[in-house]
Amino acid sequence: MGETVQLTSARDGFAYDAWRAPTADARRGGLVVCHAIWGVTPHLRDLAEGYAEAGYETLVPSLFDRFQRGFAERDTDPALQARQMGYGEATRWGADVLDAVQAAIDALEPPVFVMGFCYGGTVAWLASARCTGVSAVSSFYGGQIPDYLDETPRVPTILHLGETDALIPPASVEAIRAAHPDMPVHMYEAGHAFVAPNGFHADSATLSRLRTLQLFARNGSGRGEV
Repeated sequence: MGETVQLTSARDGFAYDAWRAPTADARRGGLVVCHAIWGVTPHLRDLAEGYAEAGYETLVPSLFDRFQRGFAERDTDPALQARQMGYGEATRWGADVLDAVQAAIDALEPPVFVMGFCYGGTVAWLASARCTGVSAVSSFYGGQIPDYLDETPRVPTILHLGETDALIPPASVEAIRAAHPDMPVHMYEAGHAFVAPNGFHADSATLSRLRTLQLFARNGSGRGEV
C-alpha cells in the first residue's frame, strides 16, 4: 500500500508532498509520475500502485504544493477549473516545478524513469531535457509541448498522443515531428486523456502502457522482458 512522503527541493528547501507506491517484489527501477492539472488524484494513486506491482517504486510529487498543499480535486465548478488553469500558467506549464521532479528523481535508487499526463506530460517532456539522473521518459498528451520544441531530450523519450485530441491538433503533432524527427510519436485512436477516467479508451491505455514498460525495460531496468 502507498503512503504520503515528503520531498525537499534543492532550490530553496521547500517540502513537497508525494505519493509513494513501493514495490512488493523484485524491483526493476524507480518511476516519477507527473500529474495532470487535477493534481494527485485517486486515479493517479491507483496508477502508481499498478506500476509498483510491475516492479517500479513510484513517486507522484504534488507539483502544486506551493499554491495549495495536497491539491487533488476533480470538479466541473468554473471557479475550481480557473484555479487549476491558473496553477498551470503560474508554473509556465511545468517549467517552474522541475525542482519537485528532480527531488523525486533524487529520492529513488536508479535506474529512474519519468512519465506524465496532460500538464504532467509537458512536465515530463521538460524533465527529459533538463533533469538529471533519468534513464528514459514516457510523455502522454502534453498539450504545451509545442511551446517547448526547442528543448531536446537527453534520454530516450516517447510521446503518446490521441488522433482526435482537440487540445493537440494535427498541426501541433506535425510540428513536434518536424522538430524531433527521430523521436517515437505514437498515435492512438482516441481523444485527450485516454488513460484517465474522463477520456478513458481501453485499447489505447493498454497499448501505451505496454510501450512504456518496453521503453523502461530497454533503458536500464536490467531485464529483457516486461
